[in-house]
Amino acid sequence: MQSEQQLSQSLERLSSGSKINSPADDSAGLAVSMGLTAQMGNNTAANNNVSDAISFNQTQDGYLQQVSTALDRMSELAVQAQDVTKSTSDRDLYNQEFNTLASYIGNVSTQEFNGVSLFDGSNLNVTIDSSADTFTMSGVALNGLTFSNLINDSIETVGNSSTGAVKALTDVNTAISQLASDRATIGTNIETLTDYSNQLSTLNNNLSAANSQIMDVDVAQESTNYAKYNILVQTGTAMLAQANAMPQSVLKLLS
Repeated sequence: MQSEQQLSQSLERLSSGSKINSPADDSAGLAVSMGLTAQMGNNTAANNNVSDAISFNQTQDGYLQQVSTALDRMSELAVQAQDVTKSTSDRDLYNQEFNTLASYIGNVSTQEFNGVSLFDGSNLNVTIDSSADTFTMSGVALNGLTFSNLINDSIETVGNSSTGAVKALTDVNTAISQLASDRATIGTNIETLTDYSNQLSTLNNNLSAANSQIMDVDVAQESTNYAKYNILVQTGTAMLAQANAMPQSVLKLLS
């Protein structure tokens, strides 16, 4: 009977690939496995949060690359507007392009990522592990005076004065410096979040290996056990059949 139970258990392990198919198989091991599985699930969820935060920062930087291109062009226009050989109509065209680019930057400052403002300057706390610890992701603002001043600038020349163009150039250069700082901030965010993501992936790999040691069956060992129990069951059945036949043999001798 015991050999049959062991044979049935061995067959169940081989067919399921798991050493523990019920709490009775290894109650302590099952409890540890459940804890590891729960932690891996939390780590996966945290890694999803981190991945979304990385995408958020990458979206920010994508916009800021375009803003950088716009500022570079605005800087050129502010310098060209100071050319004394240019006519008033030339400067009007320069100013029109300058204002269009400034409006574009203002529009970028209102963009969102899944309903969350990209450029309002708010810091965001990102969950980075199964214990709900957070990393503060530094915000970037495009709605401050550094950038909003650009929409009020004009590079038109009044009379022979290029004061407006000079001020506009100063404002653009200030915005370029601020943009460089903002992109560095975003780069730091992405780098740190990527480290956390790699850390979570490594941790989950290690937890999965530990859980596998507890739950996964050793096929070679269990196959050997299965063959052993199978032989014992067959031997036991044969011996029982022989034992049942012995009284009949004795009766034949006595008859």
